[in-house]
Amino acid sequence: MVFAPDTEVALRTVVRLINSAANGEEHLATVGDLDRFLHEEGFSGARARDAAELASVHKLRGQLTELWTMEEDSAVETVNRLLREASALPQLIKHDEWDWHLHATTREAPLADRMSTEAAMALVDVIRTKEMDRMLVCDAEDCDAVVLDLSRNRSKRYCDTGNCANRAHVAAYRARKAAS
Repeated sequence: MVFAPDTEVALRTVVRLINSAANGEEHLATVGDLDRFLHEEGFSGARARDAAELASVHKLRGQLTELWTMEEDSAVETVNRLLREASALPQLIKHDEWDWHLHATTREAPLADRMSTEAAMALVDVIRTKEMDRMLVCDAEDCDAVVLDLSRNRSKRYCDTGNCANRAHVAAYRARKAAS
């Protein structure tokens, strides 16, 4: 295990959020899409379920997309800003099927604040452990999705949004066959 379980869950949610707009596709176009995303990610707490909330999540997604490829110092500034803007106050919480883990906002805080705080808290762990090199962009030439490499040997290079790894391996195989 590279990070604490709740950190890994938060990082995977960040990846899914960023990749919800990868490759020119929009998978969070409606409030219903956001509802499904949050349900799949096990996100709890208050919801407005309106266009303004969806817009705030889209704005956060843009900020996290930029943060994903930042150098460490810039990432630290962005993470600190996200925590300040949400008035984060870390506390241990136990709810649903989760044992003790960190929350830094209340269940009543606006959705985008809760999402940004969870992302920022997870990124704090990434930065403190000097593991930002696990935050990648897919190696496929025609893909701009992000990748979180949690493998032991740091070998993950392709996203989970489609068949990027398979297409790359088939192309490499065909290139080897053509060369021989």
